[in-house]
Amino acid sequence: MISVFNHLSTRILRAALAICFAFFLVLFQFTSQVNAAKTFMTGDFAKDTISVSSTLKETMTLPKEDTGLSEAEKEAVFLISDYISRYRNRSQVNTSNTFTTMQTALNALSGHYKTFANRPVPENLKERLNKELSKAEKLAVRDN
Repeated sequence: MISVFNHLSTRILRAALAICFAFFLVLFQFTSQVNAAKTFMTGDFAKDTISVSSTLKETMTLPKEDTGLSEAEKEAVFLISDYISRYRNRSQVNTSNTFTTMQTALNALSGHYKTFANRPVPENLKERLNKELSKAEKLAVRDN
């Protein structure tokens, strides 16, 4: 009789634990917060292009000794990704000279920051990027 009672209580305990575990798994999914990624883009292509361009020009001019440079570089890479992901799939924008010029500059700068995180932007790359970013700003103002 004790053996039957022991076997029955073990089965009930296992079933209760399985139910509690399943209940926990179902409810746990609804307790975590979902945070949308923050974006700096306004949706106005010309304003965003000018804003991103000026921010990146400022980031490139920061001296290497600046303690906030690595943080500024991380923010620049985030800003680049945000800009590209916002406008890459918009057919009215992604075929424009403004976007292609901007994309070329952004890819070069992002590539440098990701590949050579410990090194400052070389002068020849900095000059090229400043020209391309300035050209993109002018094209954005003209197209707007």
